[in-house]
Amino acid sequence: MKNILFSIWPSLRRYRTQAIIFTVIGCLIVLSLITFGAMYVVAQPPSTSSERPAILAVKTPNLGRHFQEFGREGSILIYDSKNNRFYEHNPQRNATAIAPASTFKIFNALVALETGVVPDDVAVLTWDGVHREIDAWNHDTNLRQAFKDSTVWFYQVLARRAGYERMHQFINKVGYGNRQIGTAADIDRFWLQQQILQITPKEQIKFLQRLYQGDLPFSQRTINLVKDIMVREQTPDYILRGKTGWLTTTKPNIGWFVGYLEQNNNVYFFATTLDMDKAEDAPARIEITRRSLKDLGLLAQIN
Repeated sequence: MKNILFSIWPSLRRYRTQAIIFTVIGCLIVLSLITFGAMYVVAQPPSTSSERPAILAVKTPNLGRHFQEFGREGSILIYDSKNNRFYEHNPQRNATAIAPASTFKIFNALVALETGVVPDDVAVLTWDGVHREIDAWNHDTNLRQAFKDSTVWFYQVLARRAGYERMHQFINKVGYGNRQIGTAADIDRFWLQQQILQITPKEQIKFLQRLYQGDLPFSQRTINLVKDIMVREQTPDYILRGKTGWLTTTKPNIGWFVGYLEQNNNVYFFATTLDMDKAEDAPARIEITRRSLKDLGLLAQIN
């Protein structure tokens, strides 16, 4: 028996060594899997049941209630550029073309600066002495102040100086609205008459997007100057640019307010229209727009 044990001892020792080695390797594999699994779990973004409703529960504000508060018919379209999302009231009206009225002063200013008919935003044009219904129009003025006061005669002079051919060329290059400016005789009124130049609120927003992006056939100097004169409010938190308009060749009259808001590293483009009967209705264009923007958590949360 002793001889037999001595003869198989080397084999037993060899098998024992192999068993130990396999055991150690197995342990290392198990430990590696456990460690990898732990690392994988840590690397995953947290996912809780409380997060899912936040993603799904995106609420669309009822922008129509602001028109009801003022007892007026109208429309509003807001485009959130970062999230590629529209908010609107009255979609049919947002797709209906009407004359741009004084919102065309944005385009008119671009053409005037680009063609050099006015050298800059502070060059003064002399008032013609004709008394008009708005006192702020009855004096000498410049591009910047005339934009703020919406001085019609000033921008009519710019259009006449630019001329029919150049104005028509820029309208076509930009693809502004329906691209109609009438005849040469209409050069200083085509944006004020419902039967000639027309643009939808959706098209207004597309034009404003191109202005913001510098994607228009105008120099960067021209675009920067017009952007600057469009500023209505500027705070440490946001910049609001815009232009009002009042179309008087329709019944009821139609008010415009178009522009864009820069806030939270984002840009929100807007176009508002409002049926108006009298001058007292005019402020509602801006107030409805402001309330709608506040519904999206924008502007200062006051008033």
